[in-house]
Amino acid sequence: KEIPFYSMCAHHFVPFYGHAHIAYIPESTIVGLSKLPRILEFYGKRPQLQERLTEQVAEFLWSKLKPQGVMVVIEARHLCVEMRGVKKPGALTTTSALRGCFADRMVREEFLALLSRKAAW
Repeated sequence: KEIPFYSMCAHHFVPFYGHAHIAYIPESTIVGLSKLPRILEFYGKRPQLQERLTEQVAEFLWSKLKPQGVMVVIEARHLCVEMRGVKKPGALTTTSALRGCFADRMVREEFLALLSRKAAW
């Protein structure tokens, strides 16, 4: 939840940045928690589109871990939207990608409900 990232817009070559929320329900393979930010960073290092970044992270986890399900939600601010063109500071873009059991509405809603919870500390 709330994994920070930075990337570069493939269309305008200006930064976009935000947070990713990544969930997977393992079948047999479990990865260390540090691997999820590393995967996000790997795909975010190149000029990117937020939609493609979201799909690439989900597809990597789906193909490598073979889990019951994967869901990735990315919320980001794009400086190409804030500084040029429409000039809308603070505009937030949200994308999602899901695989497997996250296609089930109840499973998906459970993950989304966890995202809305505040930390107890």
